[in-house]
Amino acid sequence: MSNSRLEEIRKVRLEKVKKLRELEINPYPSKVDGKRQEVKEARESEGKEVAIAGRIMGWREHGNMVFADLKDETETIQLWFQKNTLVDSFKILKNVDIGDFLYIKGEVVKTKAGELTVNVSDFQLLTKAIRPLPSTWHGIKDEELRYRQRYVDLIIHDELKDLFRKKAIFWQSIRDFMISKGFLEVETPVLEVSAGGADANPFVTHHEALDIELYLRISMGELWQKRLMVAGFEKTFEVGRQFRNEGVSREHLQDYSQMEFYWAYANYEDSMGLVEELYKKVAEKTFNTLKFKVGEFEVDLSNKWEKIDYCTTIKEKLGVDIKNASAGELRNKLKELRVVFKGDEDKGRLIDLLWKQVRKDIAGPVFLVGHPVEVSPLAKRMDNNEDFVERYQVILAGSEMGNGYSELNDPVDQEDRFKVQQEMRDKGDTDAQMHDEDFVRALEFGMPPVTGFGVSERLFSFLADLPIRETVLFPLLRPEK
Repeated sequence: MSNSRLEEIRKVRLEKVKKLRELEINPYPSKVDGKRQEVKEARESEGKEVAIAGRIMGWREHGNMVFADLKDETETIQLWFQKNTLVDSFKILKNVDIGDFLYIKGEVVKTKAGELTVNVSDFQLLTKAIRPLPSTWHGIKDEELRYRQRYVDLIIHDELKDLFRKKAIFWQSIRDFMISKGFLEVETPVLEVSAGGADANPFVTHHEALDIELYLRISMGELWQKRLMVAGFEKTFEVGRQFRNEGVSREHLQDYSQMEFYWAYANYEDSMGLVEELYKKVAEKTFNTLKFKVGEFEVDLSNKWEKIDYCTTIKEKLGVDIKNASAGELRNKLKELRVVFKGDEDKGRLIDLLWKQVRKDIAGPVFLVGHPVEVSPLAKRMDNNEDFVERYQVILAGSEMGNGYSELNDPVDQEDRFKVQQEMRDKGDTDAQMHDEDFVRALEFGMPPVTGFGVSERLFSFLADLPIRETVLFPLLRPEK
């Protein structure tokens, strides 16, 4: 709709607001004059008097009668306004438009066409809409406008509302599962003096009262939850928002929800069993199926989740032996694959870039194991080979859908790895991890064997087979010009 046409409609509707006030009708009352039922309940009440409220979504005038469609969160029902029934109040309908909210009283009847309809005996205007709704048929075609005016997108697309109801079930089912397994839900700081627990570039903010720079967390309290393991808690989890100052893509957001759990006296093998059970339970509860079409992939979560080895898979797919290859050889392979990179990355970053090329063709679900220590600064080394760590990732439809490991609890080893990460940051690697002296001190008090795992809302978006921004109520956008 052109801006001039929109302004014309707004002007007409503002004039209707003025007329309503002249009729001593408040176009924005603070309450409903009576009790209210859901439209869904009203549709099951043929022959009975009902009282409902909702938004007008359709409007059809026929002389001394008006038919309209009223919609609340549960259902839609037809309304029937008759002049001989409403008498004086019928003239108010001249100031009612699609988009307005009404409170309706009347008997539920069935028309000759067999459509359930409320024969209106009384009504109250609850809200006068000034802007017109887009056509429910054509909707909003511009993607950015849909995201910017998500409230309108949700008005006209019931399937979008259903998506976010499923997303609520997704997170609730994760909480229910973790609690059923004896885990305690905790809350850890969102603002941190040092951002830890992941390889990511944090957002920076300033604390006025303390006059210090702080970071928005980049993990779901990983280093905090491990401090709780030091403190004597044995099973904790957290669901919340975390923030990473990185690029926008089909799979990535800058702020998003994640769940992480930490489990004492267990290792990554125990964790894999729990995670497989978790994913199956959550998928079944949320989508009522374990079989999914994700892009070009057919994914069946009910299959046995096999393990694949990190180094072996890369060698099979790319012909590169990352155990013995030099950094120069890895860079040459990346150039051959036309992967864009800076050129000064350390070996761990180069290996990770190669792996990201390999995983694109893996349907899964599988557990990726056998990670080199260079790509896992917080995971425990394997007893039989200290060049590798006890870590796993869930690979599904060509992407990472969860990350877990046996947590490093050797304070000396952790201190050494933090120093390496800090050196990388000092050289300009903004994704490298920060040195957290207090966390090392906590480990020096002793942390039992612990396994941890994290999964983000990316899993929901993949199972829904949608870009992740489609599964966010209000995606981040640049300010309007």
